[in-house]
Amino acid sequence: MEGIGRFRSTVVDCPDPQGLGAFYSRLLGWPIIVEEDDWVVVSDGGSPDRLAFQLVRDYRPPTWPEGERPQQLHLDVQVDDLDQAEERVLELGATKAAVQPSEDGSFRGFLDPAGHPFCLTI
Repeated sequence: MEGIGRFRSTVVDCPDPQGLGAFYSRLLGWPIIVEEDDWVVVSDGGSPDRLAFQLVRDYRPPTWPEGERPQQLHLDVQVDDLDQAEERVLELGATKAAVQPSEDGSFRGFLDPAGHPFCLTI
């Protein structure tokens, strides 16, 4: 099936594009390729092509897993060692979520510095 267009970016609203861009740059090992006052992009040149962060001045973080502002989307990041990866994301500024998404621990939920949920998985 032929599409109308091509995927370009996943864009994440946040109060601090530089800070959140730096967090995901370090988490994923992708360089920052665009850095402006209200827009930051990280990419490794692969697919998906880009992860972008845009300034929203009145940003209010999700109240995951329930509440008036649902998560809307989240990223799953595959790692080799969950314990080691957890230690590193906490050092980067993530917070471990109070509610965990899997009983067996194969997915661990965290909140990035702007409050967006993301999971580490093996």
